[in-house]
Amino acid sequence: MRSDNPPILGVPTNIITGFLGVGKTSAILNLIKSKPKNERWAILVNEFGEVGVDGCLVQSQQDQSQQVFIREVPGGCMCCAAGLPMQVALNQLLLKAKPDRLLIEPTGLGHPKEVLQVLSTDHYRDVLLLQNNITLVDARHLVDPRYTNHETFNQQIAIADIVVGNKQDLYQAKEAETLKNYVAGIAGSKTQVIFTEQGAISLDLLDNPKHLEQSMYDHHDHHDHHDHHDHHDHHDHHDHHDHHDHPTDMKPLVSEMPMPDCGVLKAVNTGEGFCSVGWRFSAFKIFLREKLLLLCSTLPIERMKAVLITDQGVFGYNLTSDGLTETALLECAESRIEIIAEKIDESIETQLLSCIKQD
Repeated sequence: MRSDNPPILGVPTNIITGFLGVGKTSAILNLIKSKPKNERWAILVNEFGEVGVDGCLVQSQQDQSQQVFIREVPGGCMCCAAGLPMQVALNQLLLKAKPDRLLIEPTGLGHPKEVLQVLSTDHYRDVLLLQNNITLVDARHLVDPRYTNHETFNQQIAIADIVVGNKQDLYQAKEAETLKNYVAGIAGSKTQVIFTEQGAISLDLLDNPKHLEQSMYDHHDHHDHHDHHDHHDHHDHHDHHDHHDHPTDMKPLVSEMPMPDCGVLKAVNTGEGFCSVGWRFSAFKIFLREKLLLLCSTLPIERMKAVLITDQGVFGYNLTSDGLTETALLECAESRIEIIAEKIDESIETQLLSCIKQD
């Protein structure tokens, strides 16, 4: 029988990665703004926490006419999801979106090489056309051993075709040059390094003509298929979460659970030297914006992202070591917040709950 749906073939695909708070989501939002109006884009987002904030944050700033389709894979590093969860989400996203481009944003604490290996398998060989992997790095972190000694931080650089030194407006003298030298030591001198601020990267960075030529060759010659990232294969394969590949072992994610009568759901995750706590709040829980802003300015944490319904409207929040940013959003169905730190004080939950308007 013939299907009315033509097969999905050769979707240009980019992995956009980088460590915590470096600006991955901002980069994706900037790319969406430059998207050709006639193109359909699919975005697969993974988060360290289970409540799923990034997808809500991106979706809340789009409307249906922009033809941007988003799917999240919350809960753990992407290497956990690089088996069944990631593939199920990716397959469903591709069928729904039938995209002209696919962007994949792994969590800042995930192992991107595992994601790349899944995308390079025979299953996706004709479906996806792997293009430039883009890794965002904040050059100021190169003096911090929590970054330079972290396997994931270095692996993100190792798999990059292009390293983007983001937040260059905040760099001190020689920090840009230090990043160039560091990238050369990890990934080789052929890896391109560019600099930008506020995640502003050009559409021109996404595609690699050599990969396009190789794809055309591969489609005519189905003998030996070579991953175009073979030059990174000296890095060991690490998969610390094989049990997540088996559906019988997968517990329901908090992002997908029905909201209980109390109007609050909580999830905790640990790994890669960090822990996360996330909450989902029903739309009936209204946050006091002024009190919330005051709390966020004092939180002793590494990272916070949120989409919150407040008494003054719906806002997205992004807290990094550089401070808090607030963005007005079109709408959201519920409030979600995710906190990441090396250690999270239990009192934060009490302080957060105190920011909810009392009936």
